[in-house]
Amino acid sequence: MWKVLSEAELSRYRRQLAIPGWGVEGQQKLRQARVLVAGAGGLGCAVLSYLAVAGIGLIRVVDGDLVELGNLNRQTLYTDADVGKPKAASAKKRLEALNPHIRVEAIVEHLTEANCTELVGDCPVVDALDNLETRHLLNRAALSRGVPLFHGAVHGFEGRVTTVVPGKTACLQCLYQGALPGEVPVVGAVPAVIGCIQATEVVKYVLGIGELLANRLLVYDGFRLTFSEYRLKPDPACTECAPQAGGRVKE
Repeated sequence: MWKVLSEAELSRYRRQLAIPGWGVEGQQKLRQARVLVAGAGGLGCAVLSYLAVAGIGLIRVVDGDLVELGNLNRQTLYTDADVGKPKAASAKKRLEALNPHIRVEAIVEHLTEANCTELVGDCPVVDALDNLETRHLLNRAALSRGVPLFHGAVHGFEGRVTTVVPGKTACLQCLYQGALPGEVPVVGAVPAVIGCIQATEVVKYVLGIGELLANRLLVYDGFRLTFSEYRLKPDPACTECAPQAGGRVKE
């Protein structure tokens, strides 16, 4: 049974409660929701901030890295005082200060073959990672668990977003076969743009409203300030999501 929203919560969320299809019932859905955010870097900071202030009841943030000075051009949950501290723990402290009505679990670990599926559990998953190898681990875990994966990626002035729905859409293995070597360059505002879109996708999914970026790749070009959309199709020979190819979609 849902707990009645407090007066403080009603006041905090009043501007979003007024949105058609949202209301008190929708806000209660958000409070009951559990979401895993993989990565607390540039993308993760934006996603985490807006999931927190929207009122997602339990946010599980997974990141094994420490805050570095070079992170601070884009990772807005941290300050100089956080340098050398675990990102996940620092993010938890900041997010619970932003919204005391939510809970945040800080998992100070790197995602691996051994722990990824267990950490995902039955939570919708936000891919806020910065390397393709770990993204593929997360993709497999989401497919195995049958939960949606909200993917975002950035490079320089460009960002891209799509939503993977197991059994219905192309997965990350369909989309990415290789990666660019070396450190990823990034303009600080770009992960904020992409992370906000990812957070919007999560909120719509939990509320059951709007249209998700399912089988659609949204590409943001901050240099020319354009958005482009590309239709995606599942790869019938995909080794991860195509049933006829022995893929991992949950039955």
